[in-house]
Amino acid sequence: MKNKALFVCHNCGYQSPKWMGKCPDCNSWNTIHEEVVAKSKIPAALTGAEAFPLPISEVSASAEQRIPCCIEEFDRVLGGGLVSGSLVLIGGDPGIGKSTLLLQVMNNLAMRNEPVLYVSGEESAQQIRLRGSRMGVDQKQLYLLAETSLEKILAQVGRLKPKALVVDSIQTVFTDGVESAPGSVSQVRETAGRLMLLAKGSGLPVFLVGHVTKDGSIAGPRVLEHMVDTVLYFEGDSGHPYRILRAVKNRFGSTNEIGVFEMKEGGLQEVQNPSELFLSERPIGVSGSLVIATVEGSRPLLVELQALVSSSSFGVPRRTTIGVDHNRLALLVAVLEKKVGLSLSGQDIFLNVAGGVRLNEPAADLGMALAVASSHLDRVIDPQTLVLGEVGLAGEVRAITQPDQRVREAAKLGFTRCIFPAGSKKHVNVPGMELIGVRTLEEALERLF
Repeated sequence: MKNKALFVCHNCGYQSPKWMGKCPDCNSWNTIHEEVVAKSKIPAALTGAEAFPLPISEVSASAEQRIPCCIEEFDRVLGGGLVSGSLVLIGGDPGIGKSTLLLQVMNNLAMRNEPVLYVSGEESAQQIRLRGSRMGVDQKQLYLLAETSLEKILAQVGRLKPKALVVDSIQTVFTDGVESAPGSVSQVRETAGRLMLLAKGSGLPVFLVGHVTKDGSIAGPRVLEHMVDTVLYFEGDSGHPYRILRAVKNRFGSTNEIGVFEMKEGGLQEVQNPSELFLSERPIGVSGSLVIATVEGSRPLLVELQALVSSSSFGVPRRTTIGVDHNRLALLVAVLEKKVGLSLSGQDIFLNVAGGVRLNEPAADLGMALAVASSHLDRVIDPQTLVLGEVGLAGEVRAITQPDQRVREAAKLGFTRCIFPAGSKKHVNVPGMELIGVRTLEEALERLF
């Protein structure tokens, strides 16, 4: 078969017979490059044996065996531990701690007195060794390999027969079966496919480290995220030592779990009580600050919301958010103006979630609206008050999920009052907590102040 040239978008994998400045699929500029597309040499079967269809009742339903990584936060995000034959993709900004975390995980797996292999295409073995020395990584069963050729990596895997494999990063690995440069869409798709067959055929758990684009998504074709079993994103701000590991896809567990880590000189240290950590530097006696409870997977998490409302010096007032949806804030401001009567049309409004946490659930609505009202009215909210609830366009406060878990987590940290939807009050029974059920946003403001 004669190889042919195509123009491929390095951001989303879109293919075109001619060059274009803007990708019509992902709307990215200057991401389409010419590549030589060759016929794939990947075998069609996951294993050497031929597969036959079976009735679903005859397929074994036993639970998969979990391999603990001895890092509770990491095991929680994976769904209880590492599954044999799983393919895990970890993405994040440069320097966020992806390699550090995986080096610690592989060191713990090597404590089982079984070989594990860490392959790096970006650093030499000496560089990894120096970083490992600072972190106390010194297990003899942890093997390092600085290599970018997929064929040579597979040969070493066949010789060593490790119990776990890390490829850091997938964008640096290339195969001789594809003529394009390492990091191209064709190379990433081909090498990831070969590693997937290795994981499924031999039961070897494989970790892939992926670079991210400017918008935060993993670089390479979108099919890369479809091929793997688990996609993890490492989030954090370079100005904060805290890191959040979030699962956005997991075939073996929940996709809502998060793990919280703190970057220290000796590597990443897991945070057992993130709620206490996020509230440790909370200011007391200032307006615009309150605490809400969000649920990430099976864990309730208390975070601080901060709002600042000031007179605008421009014709169009600013609406700036960090950690919450910008459109959600605009909606809540409109409800405050229409249903409560607050005059916010000429005010700059800034809303921030302290600690770098991102809120995606509607249970934060009431807290966002009350934080804005508190700053606008310059009224201080009792620091021992928790606020929960979803706000509708009519100003009503709607019920939320798992209210009992949220309130109990707040009670552990010394909170004594909770303002939340009246429809959720029947599901909550926490001794020592004053429970105030409200039906409208206006009623919540009256009870709060």
